[in-house]
Amino acid sequence: MLLEMKNLCKSYGETIALDRLNLQLTPGIYGLLGPNGAGKTTLLRMIAGILEPTEGSIKFDNLNYKNNEIEIKQNIAYLSGNTKLYDTLSPYELLKMCSDIYGVQKEEAEKRIQEITKILKMENFLYNKIGHLSTGQTQKVNIARCLVHNPKYYILDEATTGLDIISSQIILDFMKQEKAKGKTILYSTHYMEEAENICDRVIMINKGIVIKQGTPKQIKEDTGTTNLRDAFFTMIGGGSDEE
Repeated sequence: MLLEMKNLCKSYGETIALDRLNLQLTPGIYGLLGPNGAGKTTLLRMIAGILEPTEGSIKFDNLNYKNNEIEIKQNIAYLSGNTKLYDTLSPYELLKMCSDIYGVQKEEAEKRIQEITKILKMENFLYNKIGHLSTGQTQKVNIARCLVHNPKYYILDEATTGLDIISSQIILDFMKQEKAKGKTILYSTHYMEEAENICDRVIMINKGIVIKQGTPKQIKEDTGTTNLRDAFFTMIGGGSDEE
């Protein structure tokens, strides 16, 4: 599996949100790091097919959105940072509805829902109304709805933001399990220590430009630092070192 972006640009009038971004992602966990307004969400929304690039291309296994949108979206899980769920439904009802939308067969859907429920530890609130759930429980449901169609690619925007340590760890463990199945996970986060511990590679972005990418170890060695937070500030303090 290969997710490839070439010369990717996004602008709004004279404002450039992303500038000539080039990335190749194979199976593994990738952390997208940068401050608010750096272009992280814009990039993820373009990969998910919600925004169109101003220039450049995005390909999934050599397929582009223009000619293969339905096939591509069948293989993507996109978690938005501001998705609103149906408060009057239970998680089970929502997952059944999502299964129908993706055309998952009834028996397979039931099997997937049970697997997801176990992985994300949702057993105790599977039949409660979503409107009555805690922040952590709601985020688990939000992630669960992305999984019913067994996607190849996970595009996750701030998946652990606002969660307690236990809920965060469950989601991080889930990412590791999906990586072991050969999936590709790209997720944005403000938690650099978290990214350092879980990511195979990290992509640092600032003002719409990739200023550094590599393994956490490589980035720390290249910047002469001991953690990714210091590495990032070294990069932006010393000017852009685009790769």
